[in-house]
Amino acid sequence: MRIQPRHQILDIWRAVLATAYQDSAWSWGGRDDSNSISDAEQLLCLLYPATEIDTLTLDRADSTGADVRRALRPLGDTSQLPRALLEIVELYLRRYTAEDGEPIFSSGRYVSTDDPNGVSVEQSDLHIVDAYSMSVTLCLATLGFLEVYEPPPRRVDLRRRIEFVREAMSRRLTDSMVGLLRSFVVQTTKPDEVAGRAILSMINVSGVPEQVVLERLRRQLARVRSRLRDDIRIGLSPDLKNRLDDDSLLFECGWTWGIAENAEPIDFVADLKINKRQGCAEDRPYLYFTVVALDGINDLVSSRTRELGLLNDEQRRLADALQIRWDMTQRYWSTVARFGDQMWPLENIPWRTSDDEESDYFSLLVSAVLVQDLQQRRATDDDLTRAVQVFEELARRGRITSRVTRGDRAIALHEPGVKMSLRGADLLGPPLYRNVADFAPLLLKRSLQAAGLSQNVHARDRLMLVAESTMDHLSRRRLRTGSAAAGLWDDPVEVLAPYATGESDQRPSWYITERVVEGLVAATKAFDGLPLRSGAQVDHALQLLSEADHLLNREMMTADADDQSAMQAGLLQIEGRLTRARRILNDRPGTAAALAMDALRQLDGLAVADSDATRSM
Repeated sequence: MRIQPRHQILDIWRAVLATAYQDSAWSWGGRDDSNSISDAEQLLCLLYPATEIDTLTLDRADSTGADVRRALRPLGDTSQLPRALLEIVELYLRRYTAEDGEPIFSSGRYVSTDDPNGVSVEQSDLHIVDAYSMSVTLCLATLGFLEVYEPPPRRVDLRRRIEFVREAMSRRLTDSMVGLLRSFVVQTTKPDEVAGRAILSMINVSGVPEQVVLERLRRQLARVRSRLRDDIRIGLSPDLKNRLDDDSLLFECGWTWGIAENAEPIDFVADLKINKRQGCAEDRPYLYFTVVALDGINDLVSSRTRELGLLNDEQRRLADALQIRWDMTQRYWSTVARFGDQMWPLENIPWRTSDDEESDYFSLLVSAVLVQDLQQRRATDDDLTRAVQVFEELARRGRITSRVTRGDRAIALHEPGVKMSLRGADLLGPPLYRNVADFAPLLLKRSLQAAGLSQNVHARDRLMLVAESTMDHLSRRRLRTGSAAAGLWDDPVEVLAPYATGESDQRPSWYITERVVEGLVAATKAFDGLPLRSGAQVDHALQLLSEADHLLNREMMTADADDQSAMQAGLLQIEGRLTRARRILNDRPGTAAALAMDALRQLDGLAVADSDATRSM
């Protein structure tokens, strides 16, 4: 189906309000019950598009479109909309801020255990990276909204509330950034250890001698290793430098599931409680949490954050530290994904992680990091063409573009999702795990981002086909009419039928819904750029323009200069059309060619009329 981000986001907004805003009161919770992550995702379904897409802005009454006002009518008229949103954000903050001002990052049912006794008291207070990353996005969206919104000058009470929200969100942002910093890890391993063997088996697609692979990998990752060793000085264990000095060790970098077991406090935020929390997360990068963290930091280092001046001095220092980690992590995984001279390791689906687990979902996560890295650097045609093949294969293997079969293991990608053990949490109670089921929304977002990068017409068309097929798949997973949350996500039973098991849960999954919204925002950004054009298109349009110009000049030579007839008006119209075609020739050669063709048709009509008139004399 055609992706129409504005129309589809407005439909989601209507469904969100129909579900969560009854009798002028906001209702929290959904399929995963109420927790700091799910409730932030619920809010971001409204706030994220409103702060990322100019045509959906809500902070300036004079810029709010009529269709936007209709979609959000339950919140009030144009002047009431910002205040209603402010009130909902205020509710969130009061819900997830302790009496001493400490932000609460509860994970609720986003972590699970198979133990019949449930999680322990200590485990109930664990934070996961989702909570930090989602809070970064929510805080920046809210602070950006407040930076633009101007309340009525006489509303002193409203200004006080705005100040409370601004201060609480800024504090939450700082804590989230500290949490992300202390969740970043670098794992080192010997080539003959379990993790080392798994890494080498994944990247050595061509089967070349191990020493050749090690030497080539050492050279390609030398800059990453050097910057990790010399530029990252806060939040990591003191022995990291020594370990990275040893070139014989393999390494990985990224984010573990929460504050790492060896995480050090950050000296310039020493008073924050989150800076003193004892971490227990395994000192090994998880691909899922790495992608989640990178997404949050991407919002942190965006031009919008910089232009609006949303960070204070302390936060800018934290942001600089996170940006180094963001950059090095993308560079590391992009290098590993494309390692070698022939077949990429990324093309060798499924991806195997250093703990020797493999899944098509891990291949999609590595693809996500690769696309983010290519956004920061100049992507080559070869990079994107090969990435297209990966996305097409993942769409097929994930049953986006192929049918479900009996006993199909691909069903688990969508329901119940990929199960990831939170190693280290078992020191505080029973084993915990995190189920993630965002394969389809993630494929939608990353294929659209890759399409926005592509300068190859055929590659872009194939990526858009993947994205449209994924959107069609997701549209069939919306909760149906009759459900209180109709129009939201997620009901995969129809897509997975006839082999799906279990009953449909008609409560909304804010986790899936928010990620669909992220995909639609990515679509808007992909469509905002200029259409692709080639030299052949420009040459063709130029040839048409040259012929049309010549014929127009010939007609004007024979036309009566004082004539005010419809014929003279037609010639002036043709001249204007050709002038516009020349103005847009380089940016939109296809449109320029269409204008030239239209002009040629009109000129031919005039030539036929002249010929008929001559014969009748």
